Amino acid sequence: MPWQSVRILVDSKTAEPLSDALMEVGALSVSLEDADAGTVDETPLFGEPDYPSAELWPHSVAVVLLEADADVAATLAAAAELAGITAPTQYTVETVAEQDWVRLTQSQFDPIPISPRLWIVPTWHDAPDSSAINLKLDPGLAFGTGSHPTTRLCLRWLDENLRGGETLLDYGCGSGILAIAAVKLGAARVDGVDIDAQAVTASKDNATLNEVSAHFCLPNEFAPGQYDIVVANILTNPLKGMAPLLAGRVRSGGKLVLSGILAEQAEDVMAVYREWFTFDAPTLDEGWVRLSGIKQ
Repeated sequence: MPWQSVRILVDSKTAEPLSDALMEVGALSVSLEDADAGTVDETPLFGEPDYPSAELWPHSVAVVLLEADADVAATLAAAAELAGITAPTQYTVETVAEQDWVRLTQSQFDPIPISPRLWIVPTWHDAPDSSAINLKLDPGLAFGTGSHPTTRLCLRWLDENLRGGETLLDYGCGSGILAIAAVKLGAARVDGVDIDAQAVTASKDNATLNEVSAHFCLPNEFAPGQYDIVVANILTNPLKGMAPLLAGRVRSGGKLVLSGILAEQAEDVMAVYREWFTFDAPTLDEGWVRLSGIKQ
């Protein structure tokens, strides 16, 4: 049976009340997205220590899944009345065909070569090269399957620069993929931190799946200490805001790796961190950059 997918433009004040009300009046699911995602106006949500959490994005898109025979206008009007807001008028409707979602999802994720010796392999695939370092990882709730350029950029840096025995912090660990790769590439001690409890759980599960030992936690559970390497694949705004925090986690002479940065944002980020770091030239992949530097 097909469904209807409705995309509604909402603001930060009405997004959550409307979403809750839509579920009350019969929506099958509701998710919120940044309407400005992928542009310089993208507003990441974060809540790091000593840095205030943002509200929802100024411009959001509520993606609502409804039954095929649902009256969209009536459903939106009922939800708006329940939420005590004006019924939205800016929305689009698409038909979503019935599909084998598991098979479709799996078909979109083949093994990903990061380098000749490093692969990301979904659990439903055999490793193309059994002698390589194979990271077992399935798409899930947390960011970081290896298909995004920023993740690939960080993985390639680890593959090219880890020599064995390093201590490493993955700040904003997502799926845990960078931390797990670091362990498999020889790091002696690896910690991962994320503000999302689901990401911490996913990272722990993925570490178990890959038979590696790494420690993952929320920021308020994170012990003091410095590292040889700190990797943060997040987004530009939180990276700029967390500069003192991340710099403080790198030992003197240690290395910092940053990604989640659009090419046109690279200089702004480096300008904030140059108080502590000397940077190499940025590395570019599909419009995204990786920055790496040494602490002075």
